[in-house]
Order: sequence, then C-alpha cells, then structure tokens
Amino acid sequence: SDVTFVVGREQQKVFAHRCVLACRCQAFQGMLGQGLAGSEDPPGSIPPQGPFILGNVQPEVFLAVIEFLYTNSVTLNSHIALEVLTSSVEYGLQDLCKLCVKFIKDTLSVEQVCEALQAAVTYGQADLQQHCLAFIEGCTAAVVRTQGFHELSDVVLARVLRSDRLAVDELDLVQAVREWAHVSSAVLERPVPEVAALPVRELRLPLLAPSELATLESHNQRDLLIPVESIAAAWRSHALRKGSGVPCHLCRPRRGTRPRDHHRYLDPHAK
Repeated sequence: SDVTFVVGREQQKVFAHRCVLACRCQAFQGMLGQGLAGSEDPPGSIPPQGPFILGNVQPEVFLAVIEFLYTNSVTLNSHIALEVLTSSVEYGLQDLCKLCVKFIKDTLSVEQVCEALQAAVTYGQADLQQHCLAFIEGCTAAVVRTQGFHELSDVVLARVLRSDRLAVDELDLVQAVREWAHVSSAVLERPVPEVAALPVRELRLPLLAPSELATLESHNQRDLLIPVESIAAAWRSHALRKGSGVPCHLCRPRRGTRPRDHHRYLDPHAK
C-alpha cells in the first residue's frame, strides 16, 4: 500500500493503494491524485503516504467503502447500511448508493424504518422514501412507539401524516405527535408549539368525537401543541354537521381510523 487512513475514534489504520482509490472515486482523486503516474505535477510534489485522519466515520463503514472500490461489491449489515449510504453520497458513488438502498429495502424493520425514511429524504432517494412510507403505513401503531419516530424531523413527520393509509386511529396519532413534540422540544430547546407547527397541520381533528375533542382541548391547555384555531374548526364541523371551512383531506378517515357516528356528516369531497 502507499496510503494510510486513521479512521474513527478507535483510530484504526486502513491501508490502501492511491491509484485504485483515485481511479474509482473522484473524491479520492482530488485528495490523492496529484502524485499519480502521468500527472503533470513536478517531482517532489507526490503527497505523503499519510496518515489521513477520518475521525467522523466508523472503521466498519469506511472499510465497506474501500471494499466497494476494490471489488464493486459490498458486505453490509443493518448496523452500518445507513451510514454506508451516507458515505456513498458524500463520495459520489452512485453504484454503492444503489446497493445500499437495495439492502435497506430488503431488511427494513419497525425499529429502523423512520431512520431510513429520514435518510432517504435527506439524500433525495425517492424510491426508498416510497418504500419506507408504505412500510410505515402497514404497521403504523408499532412504528409510532419507536425511538426513530421521535427523532424524525418536522418536515418528514408532516410528510408521513399526509398519508391516508396510516394504520392507526387519529386519537392515537395525536398522542404520538404530542410525545414526538415534547422530545423535539427538549432536544432543540424550543417551545412545543414552535417545533410542532408543521406536523400539527396534518392532524385530522374533525375525525374525533366531541368527547375526545374536549379531552384533547383540556390536554392542549398544558402545552399548546395545537393552535386554538384548529380546535375551533373541528368544533365548528361538529356544530354544522359538515366539514365546511376545513380542508377536505382533514375530514377524510385514514385506513386505521375507528368509525365514529359523526363521520357520516363529513364530506371528503367538500371544497
């Protein structure tokens, strides 16, 4: 080998060949390529063997990238797949990215699906986004109890809440969003109403029965999770026995919504 990397907090040494890395990856070419045979650099400009310090990546993840560069294949497991996906995007390795996406889709679990969805949105992987959302729609009640759900960004959570096919009742979904908001508020050190502003717009409050809405209103006085205007609009739909003044999708039951008597008054096609 003619180049050495010191990787991760463990400071594990990884040895490689400059020519292989530079030929297979433009990112490494920029880092290492000026000393390759045929370059126009003057004698003495060959970069040192290193070590190059890569402190923010796990050794196992970096070794997977190196394996791909040498063999055009990769050995993955559920503990590193998302981080290898991250590295593949950072290094511009589209084929490695595809292998990671395929592995993640094939091994998706309740515990990891939210983290996978967040990564898919972050890195613009539309196919993986759709696959993760379909998975969440199939087992929503279990997913909303995971740590990954509580770690979703507000934008991604709002995207999940727009789905008509979530397999959970709206009352349980409101509670899940409340728990998410309190976690996010603590982590971001921002008020609950501020961190939850975007996802809360997707909660379908008109689907709740009057008694449920009254309890929700009582709980809301403690943390102001839901804007007063949204609760008032839900009460108005009960008083008028129609979804007038409420966006039509907020009156549309989801796949897991428990039927309530007043649902027959809500017109999902109302403009």
